[in-house]
Amino acid sequence: METIYLSIQSSLTVTIIVGLFFIGLGYLNSKKTIDNRKYIIGNRDENTFSLTTSLAASALGAWILFGPASAATWGGFGAVIGYALGTATPMLLLYNFGPKIRKEFPRGLSLTEFIKKRFGMGILKLSLFLILFYLVIFLIAEVTAIAFLLNFISKTPLWITAGITLIICLLYILRGGFKLSIITDKYQFIIIAVLIFISVILILGNLETNSFKIIKENSPNLINSKYLPNYTAGLTFFIAVAATNLFHQGNWQRVFAAKNNLILKKSLIYSSLIIFLIVLWMGLTGLISFSLNSKVIPDLAFFDLILSKNYLLIISILVLALALTLSTIDTLINAISSILIVNGNQISKSIFGSSLKNKTNYMILIICILVFIIASKGFSILYLFLLADLFCCAAVVTIFYGFFNKKINSQLSYFSILSALILGILFFPSMDFRSSILVGNLLPIEYFSAIITTNLLFISFTIAIITQLFFIIFYSLRNSFK
Repeated sequence: METIYLSIQSSLTVTIIVGLFFIGLGYLNSKKTIDNRKYIIGNRDENTFSLTTSLAASALGAWILFGPASAATWGGFGAVIGYALGTATPMLLLYNFGPKIRKEFPRGLSLTEFIKKRFGMGILKLSLFLILFYLVIFLIAEVTAIAFLLNFISKTPLWITAGITLIICLLYILRGGFKLSIITDKYQFIIIAVLIFISVILILGNLETNSFKIIKENSPNLINSKYLPNYTAGLTFFIAVAATNLFHQGNWQRVFAAKNNLILKKSLIYSSLIIFLIVLWMGLTGLISFSLNSKVIPDLAFFDLILSKNYLLIISILVLALALTLSTIDTLINAISSILIVNGNQISKSIFGSSLKNKTNYMILIICILVFIIASKGFSILYLFLLADLFCCAAVVTIFYGFFNKKINSQLSYFSILSALILGILFFPSMDFRSSILVGNLLPIEYFSAIITTNLLFISFTIAIITQLFFIIFYSLRNSFK
Protein backbone atom coordinates (compact mmCIF):
# COMPACT_ATOMS: atom_id res chain seq x y z
CA MET A 1 0.00 0.00 0.00
CA GLU A 2 1.74 3.13 -1.25
CA THR A 3 1.65 6.17 1.00
CA ILE A 4 1.33 9.70 -0.35
CA TYR A 5 2.09 12.88 1.54
CA LEU A 6 0.46 16.26 1.93
CA SER A 7 2.30 19.46 1.21
CA ILE A 8 3.37 21.58 4.17
CA GLN A 9 0.90 24.26 3.09
CA SER A 10 -1.99 21.76 2.96
CA SER A 11 -1.31 20.22 6.38
CA LEU A 12 -0.89 23.64 8.02
CA THR A 13 -4.08 24.89 6.33
CA VAL A 14 -6.06 21.97 7.79
CA THR A 15 -4.47 22.58 11.20
CA ILE A 16 -5.33 26.28 11.17
CA ILE A 17 -8.91 25.67 9.96
CA VAL A 18 -9.55 23.12 12.74
CA GLY A 19 -7.90 25.48 15.21
CA LEU A 20 -10.00 28.46 14.10
CA PHE A 21 -13.15 26.36 14.52
CA PHE A 22 -12.34 25.71 18.18
CA ILE A 23 -11.12 29.27 18.77
CA GLY A 24 -14.41 30.56 17.36
CA LEU A 25 -16.35 28.04 19.41
CA GLY A 26 -14.41 29.18 22.44
CA TYR A 27 -15.11 32.86 22.01
CA LEU A 28 -18.78 32.28 21.30
CA ASN A 29 -19.15 30.33 24.55
CA SER A 30 -16.77 32.24 26.83
CA LYS A 31 -17.68 35.03 29.22
CA LYS A 32 -15.81 38.29 29.60
CA THR A 33 -15.69 38.05 33.37
CA ILE A 34 -15.31 34.81 35.29
CA ASP A 35 -14.28 34.27 38.90
CA ASN A 36 -11.48 31.89 39.85
CA ARG A 37 -13.79 29.19 41.21
CA LYS A 38 -15.90 29.01 38.04
CA TYR A 39 -12.74 29.23 35.92
CA ILE A 40 -11.51 26.03 37.59
CA ILE A 41 -14.63 23.83 37.85
CA GLY A 42 -17.48 25.71 36.17
CA ASN A 43 -20.93 25.74 37.81
CA ARG A 44 -20.83 22.18 39.23
CA ASP A 45 -23.79 21.26 37.02
CA GLU A 46 -22.37 18.89 34.40
CA ASN A 47 -24.72 16.13 33.21
CA THR A 48 -23.86 12.56 32.23
CA PHE A 49 -23.32 13.26 28.52
CA SER A 50 -21.10 16.31 28.94
CA LEU A 51 -19.08 14.67 31.71
CA THR A 52 -18.66 11.36 29.86
CA THR A 53 -17.55 13.00 26.62
CA SER A 54 -15.19 15.33 28.47
CA LEU A 55 -13.60 12.57 30.57
CA ALA A 56 -13.08 10.44 27.46
CA ALA A 57 -11.90 13.21 25.11
CA SER A 58 -9.47 14.71 27.62
CA ALA A 59 -8.01 11.27 28.41
CA LEU A 60 -7.60 10.28 24.76
CA GLY A 61 -4.85 12.52 23.46
CA ALA A 62 -2.81 12.16 20.28
CA TRP A 63 -0.64 9.73 22.27
CA ILE A 64 -3.17 6.97 21.50
CA LEU A 65 -2.10 7.15 17.84
CA PHE A 66 1.50 6.38 18.84
CA GLY A 67 1.85 4.85 22.33
CA PRO A 68 -0.37 1.71 22.40
CA ALA A 69 0.66 0.58 18.90
CA SER A 70 4.32 1.22 19.69
CA ALA A 71 4.12 -0.74 22.94
CA ALA A 72 2.41 -3.64 21.16
CA THR A 73 5.30 -4.10 18.70
CA TRP A 74 7.63 -5.24 21.50
CA GLY A 75 5.37 -5.92 24.48
CA GLY A 76 2.81 -8.06 22.69
CA PHE A 77 -0.84 -8.52 23.55
CA GLY A 78 -0.05 -8.17 27.26
CA ALA A 79 1.17 -4.61 26.69
CA VAL A 80 -2.04 -3.85 24.77
CA ILE A 81 -4.26 -5.13 27.58
CA GLY A 82 -2.13 -3.43 30.23
CA TYR A 83 -2.22 -0.11 28.39
CA ALA A 84 -5.99 -0.27 27.85
CA LEU A 85 -6.74 -1.31 31.44
CA GLY A 86 -4.26 1.20 32.83
CA THR A 87 -5.90 4.06 30.94
CA ALA A 88 -9.45 3.03 31.89
CA THR A 89 -8.84 1.99 35.52
CA PRO A 90 -8.38 5.51 36.97
CA MET A 91 -11.99 6.26 36.07
CA LEU A 92 -13.09 3.22 38.08
CA LEU A 93 -10.85 4.21 41.00
CA LEU A 94 -12.34 7.70 40.90
CA TYR A 95 -15.73 5.96 41.13
CA ASN A 96 -14.70 5.17 44.71
CA PHE A 97 -12.45 8.11 45.61
CA GLY A 98 -14.47 10.83 43.87
CA PRO A 99 -17.68 10.76 45.95
CA LYS A 100 -15.65 10.44 49.19
CA ILE A 101 -13.63 13.56 48.48
CA ARG A 102 -16.70 15.44 47.19
CA LYS A 103 -18.35 14.65 50.52
CA GLU A 104 -15.37 15.92 52.51
CA PHE A 105 -14.84 18.94 50.23
CA PRO A 106 -18.27 19.90 48.85
CA ARG A 107 -16.75 23.13 47.51
CA GLY A 108 -13.46 21.49 46.50
CA LEU A 109 -11.37 22.48 43.51
CA SER A 110 -8.48 20.04 43.44
CA LEU A 111 -6.91 16.90 44.92
CA THR A 112 -4.20 19.09 46.46
CA GLU A 113 -6.69 20.53 48.95
CA PHE A 114 -7.22 17.07 50.37
CA ILE A 115 -3.48 16.34 50.40
CA LYS A 116 -2.81 19.56 52.34
CA LYS A 117 -5.47 18.76 54.94
CA ARG A 118 -4.46 15.10 55.27
CA PHE A 119 -0.64 15.28 55.14
CA GLY A 120 0.35 18.93 55.69
CA MET A 121 2.47 21.43 53.78
CA GLY A 122 5.56 19.23 53.29
CA ILE A 123 3.75 16.51 51.37
CA LEU A 124 1.63 19.13 49.60
CA LYS A 125 4.73 20.79 48.13
CA LEU A 126 6.22 17.44 47.13
CA SER A 127 2.90 16.41 45.56
CA LEU A 128 2.65 19.71 43.72
CA PHE A 129 6.06 19.10 42.19
CA LEU A 130 5.06 15.58 41.07
CA ILE A 131 1.68 16.68 39.71
CA LEU A 132 3.03 19.70 37.83
CA PHE A 133 5.96 17.69 36.47
CA TYR A 134 3.54 15.06 35.18
CA LEU A 135 1.17 17.59 33.61
CA VAL A 136 3.99 19.48 31.89
CA ILE A 137 5.58 16.26 30.56
CA PHE A 138 2.12 15.16 29.36
CA LEU A 139 1.77 18.51 27.59
CA ILE A 140 5.20 18.10 25.95
CA ALA A 141 4.30 14.58 24.81
CA GLU A 142 1.01 15.73 23.26
CA VAL A 143 2.58 18.62 21.37
CA THR A 144 5.42 16.33 20.25
CA ALA A 145 2.88 13.76 19.02
CA ILE A 146 1.02 16.16 16.73
CA ALA A 147 4.33 17.64 15.55
CA PHE A 148 5.55 14.12 14.69
CA LEU A 149 2.40 13.42 12.71
CA LEU A 150 2.61 16.56 10.56
CA ASN A 151 6.29 15.89 10.02
CA PHE A 152 5.48 12.35 8.90
CA ILE A 153 2.67 13.22 6.48
CA SER A 154 4.01 16.51 5.11
CA LYS A 155 7.60 17.01 6.36
CA THR A 156 6.47 20.07 8.34
CA PRO A 157 9.26 21.08 10.76
CA LEU A 158 8.43 20.07 14.33
CA TRP A 159 8.77 23.60 15.70
CA ILE A 160 6.15 25.05 13.34
CA THR A 161 3.47 22.54 14.37
CA ALA A 162 4.40 22.83 18.05
CA GLY A 163 4.10 26.61 17.97
CA ILE A 164 0.80 26.72 16.04
CA THR A 165 -0.85 24.05 18.23
CA LEU A 166 0.07 25.80 21.48
CA ILE A 167 -1.06 29.20 20.18
CA ILE A 168 -4.44 27.77 19.09
CA CYS A 169 -5.13 26.31 22.54
CA LEU A 170 -3.91 29.38 24.43
CA LEU A 171 -6.16 31.65 22.37
CA TYR A 172 -9.31 30.01 23.65
CA ILE A 173 -8.62 28.13 26.88
CA LEU A 174 -7.07 31.00 28.87
CA ARG A 175 -10.19 33.03 28.14
CA GLY A 176 -12.88 30.51 28.98
CA GLY A 177 -11.30 28.12 31.48
CA PHE A 178 -12.79 24.78 32.51
CA LYS A 179 -16.33 25.32 31.21
CA LEU A 180 -14.99 26.05 27.76
CA SER A 181 -12.88 22.89 27.88
CA ILE A 182 -16.04 20.90 28.64
CA ILE A 183 -17.88 22.48 25.69
CA THR A 184 -15.10 21.89 23.15
CA ASP A 185 -14.63 18.34 24.45
CA LYS A 186 -18.13 17.43 23.23
CA TYR A 187 -17.29 18.32 19.65
CA GLN A 188 -13.83 16.81 19.87
CA PHE A 189 -15.23 13.55 21.25
CA ILE A 190 -17.73 13.22 18.39
CA ILE A 191 -14.93 13.72 15.84
CA ILE A 192 -12.72 11.20 17.66
CA ALA A 193 -15.46 8.55 17.95
CA VAL A 194 -16.51 8.79 14.30
CA LEU A 195 -12.97 8.69 12.89
CA ILE A 196 -11.84 5.84 15.18
CA PHE A 197 -14.89 3.83 14.04
CA ILE A 198 -13.98 4.51 10.41
CA SER A 199 -10.40 3.35 11.07
CA VAL A 200 -11.73 0.03 12.40
CA ILE A 201 -13.77 -0.53 9.24
CA LEU A 202 -10.94 0.48 6.88
CA ILE A 203 -8.15 -1.51 8.54
CA LEU A 204 -10.12 -4.72 9.09
CA GLY A 205 -11.73 -4.39 5.67
CA ASN A 206 -8.37 -4.19 3.89
CA LEU A 207 -6.96 -7.35 5.48
CA GLU A 208 -6.92 -10.46 3.29
CA THR A 209 -7.71 -12.67 6.29
CA ASN A 210 -8.74 -12.13 9.90
CA SER A 211 -6.33 -10.15 12.08
CA PHE A 212 -5.76 -12.90 14.66
CA LYS A 213 -4.61 -15.33 11.95
CA ILE A 214 -2.15 -12.74 10.58
CA ILE A 215 -0.64 -12.16 14.02
CA LYS A 216 -0.52 -15.89 14.82
CA GLU A 217 1.25 -16.71 11.55
CA ASN A 218 3.73 -13.81 11.40
CA SER A 219 4.31 -12.77 15.06
CA PRO A 220 3.24 -15.70 17.25
CA ASN A 221 5.45 -14.60 20.15
CA LEU A 222 3.40 -11.39 20.58
CA ILE A 223 0.39 -13.47 21.61
CA ASN A 224 2.30 -16.37 23.15
CA SER A 225 1.43 -17.02 26.79
CA LYS A 226 5.10 -17.94 27.42
CA TYR A 227 6.45 -14.66 26.02
CA LEU A 228 7.66 -12.84 29.17
CA PRO A 229 7.22 -9.26 27.86
CA ASN A 230 3.51 -10.01 27.49
CA TYR A 231 3.35 -10.00 31.29
CA THR A 232 6.06 -7.53 32.29
CA ALA A 233 5.00 -4.95 29.71
CA GLY A 234 1.32 -5.42 30.55
CA LEU A 235 1.91 -4.95 34.28
CA THR A 236 4.24 -2.02 33.66
CA PHE A 237 1.76 -0.10 31.56
CA PHE A 238 -1.11 -0.94 33.88
CA ILE A 239 0.76 0.29 36.98
CA ALA A 240 2.24 3.32 35.24
CA VAL A 241 -0.84 4.67 33.49
CA ALA A 242 -3.33 3.86 36.26
CA ALA A 243 -1.17 5.46 38.95
CA THR A 244 -0.44 8.59 36.95
CA ASN A 245 -3.99 9.46 35.97
CA LEU A 246 -5.08 9.51 39.60
CA PHE A 247 -2.95 12.65 39.95
CA HIS A 248 -4.37 14.30 36.83
CA GLN A 249 -5.92 17.59 37.96
CA GLY A 250 -8.10 17.57 34.83
CA ASN A 251 -9.83 14.41 36.10
CA TRP A 252 -10.36 15.92 39.56
CA GLN A 253 -11.83 19.09 38.05
CA ARG A 254 -14.42 16.90 36.37
CA VAL A 255 -15.08 15.01 39.61
CA PHE A 256 -15.93 18.27 41.35
CA ALA A 257 -17.90 19.59 38.35
CA ALA A 258 -20.51 16.78 38.31
CA LYS A 259 -24.03 17.82 39.22
CA ASN A 260 -24.31 14.96 41.72
CA ASN A 261 -22.63 11.67 42.66
CA LEU A 262 -24.98 9.54 40.55
CA ILE A 263 -24.06 11.47 37.41
CA LEU A 264 -20.39 11.27 38.37
CA LYS A 265 -20.48 7.49 38.83
CA LYS A 266 -22.37 6.85 35.59
CA SER A 267 -20.01 9.11 33.64
CA LEU A 268 -16.94 7.38 35.08
CA ILE A 269 -18.25 3.93 34.11
CA TYR A 270 -19.22 4.99 30.57
CA SER A 271 -15.96 6.86 29.95
CA SER A 272 -13.83 3.99 31.29
CA LEU A 273 -15.50 1.57 28.87
CA ILE A 274 -15.06 3.96 25.93
CA ILE A 275 -11.41 4.60 26.80
CA PHE A 276 -10.67 0.89 27.22
CA LEU A 277 -12.14 -0.06 23.84
CA ILE A 278 -10.40 2.74 21.94
CA VAL A 279 -6.97 2.15 23.49
CA LEU A 280 -7.41 -1.62 23.00
CA TRP A 281 -8.12 -1.08 19.32
CA MET A 282 -5.15 1.24 18.87
CA GLY A 283 -2.90 -1.36 20.52
CA LEU A 284 -4.23 -4.10 18.26
CA THR A 285 -3.28 -2.01 15.21
CA GLY A 286 0.31 -2.24 16.45
CA LEU A 287 0.12 -6.05 16.54
CA ILE A 288 -1.38 -6.17 13.04
CA SER A 289 1.05 -3.63 11.61
CA PHE A 290 4.12 -5.39 13.03
CA SER A 291 2.84 -8.75 11.79
CA LEU A 292 2.53 -7.35 8.26
CA ASN A 293 5.80 -5.40 8.35
CA SER A 294 8.36 -6.33 11.01
CA LYS A 295 10.50 -3.32 10.02
CA VAL A 296 7.77 -0.79 10.79
CA ILE A 297 8.81 2.15 12.98
CA PRO A 298 6.99 1.39 16.29
CA ASP A 299 5.65 4.93 16.82
CA LEU A 300 4.19 4.88 13.28
CA ALA A 301 2.64 1.39 13.37
CA PHE A 302 -0.96 2.67 13.23
CA PHE A 303 -0.20 5.06 10.36
CA ASP A 304 1.54 2.31 8.40
CA LEU A 305 -1.85 0.57 8.24
CA ILE A 306 -4.17 3.51 7.69
CA LEU A 307 -2.32 5.93 5.42
CA SER A 308 -2.65 5.14 1.72
CA LYS A 309 -2.99 6.81 -1.66
CA ASN A 310 -6.04 8.79 -0.56
CA TYR A 311 -5.83 12.47 0.31
CA LEU A 312 -9.21 12.49 2.04
CA LEU A 313 -8.10 9.69 4.37
CA ILE A 314 -4.86 11.47 5.24
CA ILE A 315 -6.75 14.69 6.00
CA SER A 316 -9.23 12.72 8.13
CA ILE A 317 -6.37 11.24 10.17
CA LEU A 318 -4.93 14.73 10.59
CA VAL A 319 -8.30 16.04 11.80
CA LEU A 320 -8.54 13.06 14.20
CA ALA A 321 -5.08 13.81 15.57
CA LEU A 322 -5.89 17.50 15.97
CA ALA A 323 -9.15 16.75 17.80
CA LEU A 324 -7.29 14.35 20.10
CA THR A 325 -4.48 16.84 20.67
CA LEU A 326 -6.58 19.94 21.28
CA SER A 327 -8.96 18.13 23.65
CA THR A 328 -6.03 16.99 25.76
CA ILE A 329 -3.90 20.13 25.55
CA ASP A 330 -6.70 22.46 26.59
CA THR A 331 -7.44 20.12 29.53
CA LEU A 332 -3.76 20.10 30.52
CA ILE A 333 -3.33 23.87 30.25
CA ASN A 334 -6.48 24.42 32.28
CA ALA A 335 -5.36 21.78 34.81
CA ILE A 336 -1.95 23.44 35.27
CA SER A 337 -3.60 26.84 35.49
CA SER A 338 -6.07 25.66 38.14
CA ILE A 339 -3.30 24.07 40.24
CA LEU A 340 -1.36 27.35 40.15
CA ILE A 341 -4.47 29.34 41.10
CA VAL A 342 -5.41 27.02 43.99
CA ASN A 343 -1.86 26.50 45.29
CA GLY A 344 0.07 29.47 43.93
CA ASN A 345 0.63 31.00 47.33
CA GLN A 346 1.91 27.69 48.72
CA ILE A 347 4.33 27.43 45.80
CA SER A 348 5.66 30.99 46.14
CA LYS A 349 3.96 34.00 47.73
CA SER A 350 6.54 36.31 46.20
CA ILE A 351 5.75 35.14 42.66
CA PHE A 352 1.98 34.82 42.88
CA GLY A 353 0.68 36.92 45.78
CA SER A 354 -2.20 39.10 44.61
CA SER A 355 -3.70 39.10 41.07
CA LEU A 356 -3.36 35.33 41.15
CA LYS A 357 -5.13 34.55 37.86
CA ASN A 358 -3.18 37.13 35.83
CA LYS A 359 0.16 35.91 37.21
CA THR A 360 -0.92 32.34 36.57
CA ASN A 361 -1.51 33.19 32.91
CA TYR A 362 2.02 34.58 32.67
CA MET A 363 3.34 31.36 34.21
CA ILE A 364 1.35 29.33 31.68
CA LEU A 365 2.94 31.32 28.86
CA ILE A 366 6.42 30.62 30.27
CA ILE A 367 5.59 26.90 30.60
CA CYS A 368 4.31 26.82 27.02
CA ILE A 369 7.56 28.36 25.76
CA LEU A 370 9.44 25.56 27.56
CA VAL A 371 7.04 22.99 26.07
CA PHE A 372 7.57 24.48 22.61
CA ILE A 373 11.37 24.23 22.91
CA ILE A 374 11.38 20.61 24.13
CA ALA A 375 8.63 19.41 21.78
CA SER A 376 10.61 20.83 18.84
CA LYS A 377 13.43 18.40 19.69
CA GLY A 378 11.27 15.36 18.86
CA PHE A 379 11.95 13.09 21.83
CA SER A 380 10.21 9.69 22.07
CA ILE A 381 6.57 10.22 23.02
CA LEU A 382 6.28 6.91 24.86
CA TYR A 383 9.51 7.56 26.78
CA LEU A 384 8.30 11.00 27.91
CA PHE A 385 5.08 9.48 29.21
CA LEU A 386 6.88 6.72 31.06
CA LEU A 387 9.17 9.19 32.82
CA ALA A 388 6.18 11.22 34.04
CA ASP A 389 4.41 7.99 35.01
CA LEU A 390 7.30 6.98 37.28
CA PHE A 391 7.14 10.24 39.24
CA CYS A 392 3.46 9.75 40.04
CA CYS A 393 3.86 6.02 40.57
CA ALA A 394 6.34 6.80 43.38
CA ALA A 395 3.59 8.53 45.38
CA VAL A 396 0.35 6.79 44.45
CA VAL A 397 0.29 4.08 47.17
CA THR A 398 1.27 6.44 49.98
CA ILE A 399 -1.18 9.21 49.04
CA PHE A 400 -4.23 7.15 48.18
CA TYR A 401 -3.80 4.46 50.82
CA GLY A 402 -3.42 7.37 53.22
CA PHE A 403 -7.00 8.32 52.43
CA PHE A 404 -8.12 5.30 54.41
CA ASN A 405 -5.25 4.70 56.85
CA LYS A 406 -5.03 7.68 59.18
CA LYS A 407 -1.88 6.23 60.77
CA ILE A 408 0.19 7.21 57.73
CA ASN A 409 1.65 10.51 58.90
CA SER A 410 3.58 13.22 57.06
CA GLN A 411 7.04 11.96 58.04
CA LEU A 412 6.33 8.41 56.87
CA SER A 413 4.81 9.74 53.65
CA TYR A 414 7.80 11.95 52.93
CA PHE A 415 10.38 9.17 53.34
CA SER A 416 8.19 6.69 51.48
CA ILE A 417 7.69 8.89 48.42
CA LEU A 418 11.28 10.14 48.19
CA SER A 419 12.74 6.64 48.61
CA ALA A 420 10.41 5.21 45.98
CA LEU A 421 11.27 8.02 43.58
CA ILE A 422 15.05 7.69 44.03
CA LEU A 423 15.08 3.89 43.71
CA GLY A 424 12.74 3.99 40.73
CA ILE A 425 14.95 6.52 38.93
CA LEU A 426 18.05 4.40 39.56
CA PHE A 427 16.51 1.56 37.53
CA PHE A 428 14.60 3.70 35.01
CA PRO A 429 15.98 2.84 31.57
CA SER A 430 17.84 5.16 29.23
CA MET A 431 16.17 6.08 25.95
CA ASP A 432 17.53 2.94 24.28
CA PHE A 433 16.16 0.81 27.18
CA ARG A 434 19.53 -0.98 27.51
CA SER A 435 20.90 0.60 30.67
CA SER A 436 19.94 2.86 33.58
CA ILE A 437 21.67 5.15 36.06
CA LEU A 438 22.48 2.14 38.24
CA VAL A 439 22.65 -0.64 35.67
CA GLY A 440 25.45 0.02 33.23
CA ASN A 441 26.56 3.38 34.63
CA LEU A 442 27.10 3.41 38.40
CA LEU A 443 27.68 -0.36 38.22
CA PRO A 444 28.82 -2.43 35.22
CA ILE A 445 25.98 -4.12 33.38
CA GLU A 446 27.74 -7.49 33.82
CA TYR A 447 26.89 -7.37 37.54
CA PHE A 448 23.20 -7.87 36.75
CA SER A 449 21.29 -10.87 35.41
CA ALA A 450 19.58 -10.83 32.02
CA ILE A 451 16.18 -10.77 33.75
CA ILE A 452 17.05 -7.36 35.22
CA THR A 453 18.79 -5.87 32.19
CA THR A 454 15.94 -6.81 29.83
CA ASN A 455 13.16 -5.64 32.16
CA LEU A 456 14.47 -2.33 33.52
CA LEU A 457 11.19 -0.49 32.95
CA PHE A 458 9.16 -3.13 34.77
CA ILE A 459 11.66 -3.25 37.65
CA SER A 460 11.72 0.54 37.91
CA PHE A 461 7.95 0.78 38.42
CA THR A 462 7.75 -2.34 40.57
CA ILE A 463 10.45 -1.06 42.95
CA ALA A 464 8.68 2.30 43.22
CA ILE A 465 5.49 0.51 44.32
CA ILE A 466 7.17 -2.05 46.59
CA THR A 467 9.26 0.63 48.34
CA GLN A 468 6.13 2.48 49.42
CA LEU A 469 4.50 -0.74 50.61
CA PHE A 470 7.66 -1.64 52.55
CA PHE A 471 7.69 1.66 54.44
CA ILE A 472 3.99 1.42 55.25
CA ILE A 473 4.17 -2.22 56.42
CA PHE A 474 7.40 -1.64 58.40
CA TYR A 475 5.90 1.41 60.11
CA SER A 476 2.70 -0.48 60.96
CA LEU A 477 4.60 -3.47 62.39
CA ARG A 478 6.90 -1.21 64.43
CA ASN A 479 3.91 0.56 65.97
CA SER A 480 2.15 -2.72 66.74
CA PHE A 481 5.09 -3.82 68.93
CA LYS A 482 5.19 -0.58 70.89
